Amino acid sequence: MQLQDRTIVHMDLDTFFVSVERLMDSALEGKPVIIGGLSDRGVVASCSYEARQFGVHAAMPMKMALNLCRDAAVIRGDMDLYSKYSRLVTEVIAEKAPLYEKASIDEHYLDITGLDRFFGSYQWTHELRERIIRETGLPISFGLSVNKTVSKIATGEAKPNGEKYVERNGVKPFLNPLSIRKIPMVGPKTYQLLRSMGVSTIQTLSAIPQEMMISLLGKNGIDIWRKAQGIDFTPVVPYSEEKSISTERTFETDSIDVAMLEQLLTAMTEKLCFKLREKEKLASVVTVKIRYSNYDTHTLQRKITYTSYDHILIKTARELFHRLYERRMLIRLIGVKLGGLVHGAQQLNLFDNNEKQVRLYLSMDQIRLRYGAGAIQRASGIIFKD
Repeated sequence: MQLQDRTIVHMDLDTFFVSVERLMDSALEGKPVIIGGLSDRGVVASCSYEARQFGVHAAMPMKMALNLCRDAAVIRGDMDLYSKYSRLVTEVIAEKAPLYEKASIDEHYLDITGLDRFFGSYQWTHELRERIIRETGLPISFGLSVNKTVSKIATGEAKPNGEKYVERNGVKPFLNPLSIRKIPMVGPKTYQLLRSMGVSTIQTLSAIPQEMMISLLGKNGIDIWRKAQGIDFTPVVPYSEEKSISTERTFETDSIDVAMLEQLLTAMTEKLCFKLREKEKLASVVTVKIRYSNYDTHTLQRKITYTSYDHILIKTARELFHRLYERRMLIRLIGVKLGGLVHGAQQLNLFDNNEKQVRLYLSMDQIRLRYGAGAIQRASGIIFKD
């Protein structure tokens, strides 16, 4: 069987972050909603269709977004909550799909090639979508076609909260009239270059000789040309466990306050450790990242024995920070990543830990599970404000 003789589904949760917030607060229904950083340096992470009508879009500076849409409800966002609902959707898909790939927090690819021998592929996908909506309360759209590219473009045409099936013999008629913006890989610069040549539709783009596309855009040129033809041999890669978890903080004002930086690094690492234990994971690599005010970025990592204990991982993170921060320049960003994750409960190290310490961790985690991840934290991670 050739890769092109496939049946691929692309499923994408509509304005995912906004949809989750609306589950939490129904008063947000029908109103413009913007989710993102609230500081002067904040950017838009997601926005509702109502906000998009005012020109708001993801990655836009929050200040600009609020100038465009002054009546929008602005929410900082909760990645823990979004991750929870993302996992719920993945669990529904995993139960039904023979092969699936989690491409991001809000989108999946499914390879259902061969299902037509037993079920109608469109009917099967429609029923899966209905089940996701029923069990999670979240709106989701899908595109169904012969490969990842066509299915993803079809999903975009199906939104919001819709379905689009592009059969094998309908691929070219479906793609031809669409804007070249619809092709994955066509970013703003490529779009402007092609538009300057008078290329606006996928049909026109597909008529350009391959050699010209290569001379214009290099290796990416041939990939974009193939996508315009409706050709994509990229396989659906089976979903695998995450390999790391991380967090970082960009400061509103660049800082050289070492004490504050240490406290922040402690608090960030402590929260990541709680996530590890909550997911029953252990980490074996700690990475610390700093970005100076001139955007020069440096990282340093260390391998350790598998653990999820705060006191070990925080100590390692702070040691890495002190080794890394040698230039005494203003810092713009600090981050920490715990990698090399494996599934497993923490093994008690009798030399480093005792029963009292284990009970302390269990008690602290129970408080966090009940009242939230920030309900209790180490004194060394608390930043006091004047």
